Amino acid sequence: MVSAALVMGSPVLFKPAEQSPACGWELARLLLEASVDADALALLPAAGDLGRWLVAEPRIATIAFTGSVAVGLEIQRRAHEAEDQRQIKRIVAELGGKNCVLVDSDADLDDTVPAIVQSAYVYAGQKCSAAARVLAHEAVADHLMQRLAGAVAVLESGPADAFATDVPPVIERAAQERVLRYQERAAQDGTIAARAEPVPESGWYCPPTLAVDLDPASPVLREEVFGPLLTVERVASLEEAVQRVDALPYALTGGLFSRDPATVARVTAGSPVGNLYVNRAITGAMVGRQPFGGNRLSGTGTKAGGPAYLLQFVEPHVVTENTVRHGLVVE
Repeated sequence: MVSAALVMGSPVLFKPAEQSPACGWELARLLLEASVDADALALLPAAGDLGRWLVAEPRIATIAFTGSVAVGLEIQRRAHEAEDQRQIKRIVAELGGKNCVLVDSDADLDDTVPAIVQSAYVYAGQKCSAAARVLAHEAVADHLMQRLAGAVAVLESGPADAFATDVPPVIERAAQERVLRYQERAAQDGTIAARAEPVPESGWYCPPTLAVDLDPASPVLREEVFGPLLTVERVASLEEAVQRVDALPYALTGGLFSRDPATVARVTAGSPVGNLYVNRAITGAMVGRQPFGGNRLSGTGTKAGGPAYLLQFVEPHVVTENTVRHGLVVE
């Protein structure tokens, strides 16, 4: 987002998340090292109060934000209520998801299981695109649950820079407490099929957890957890799975494992998500090749990395001139 605005000639006020100022500093350092004009880029590490002030500042024309749905909606409200504005602020928002992986009865589980585990637990599930729900055809659901449970049970939690680590800590205490609450609720509403314990005591660790057979009304199946918790549900058909996906307010990423081209075409046509991945992990979009962004409550604006993304950071102007001349200009 920062580089897109700079490339189009717009000065940038860059406020990283308050939990990650060092990452923001490193990005700003690299951009300045690459000869970005220092007057065009201001790094503003601060808490949320500064972000709220910036959103309402009338001189700001475009707001690019990545974060939660709740904050994204608040930005929408505050941005359009600001006083003394001379333009309607443009908002590019990449928000959350409740991303589902659909597994058909003919899926190759040797490919399916590692791809789901990677999608759900790498980076401790702290990706907006991370897998949160698996909707498995009843013909393979039990076998899939068994294999996923075995894969989850051996995941190693530890520091992100340790070679043996599969699942790092979450970003802060509040995130740890939130994820643990959802894991407890999953145990109440269903069955914990696997939990990789113990985890290190020092740090904000949450044990990678797999939950199955949850009550369909459980909030764990609808709300974004943003942590290492995956659920598995049985469905009678892929049509039923698509209907469950379509019932969600989010529509960011999704996955499908099937060997039938007709099934792939049918699910593709019926899925509301912004990015659908077929027979592969649902995280890790390639910049420039797989434009990334969601629909519904998962975001607004043109997909990142797509051909129209840069146009969000400029104002279009159209000039129309009548070139028919009547007479000559005499000096």
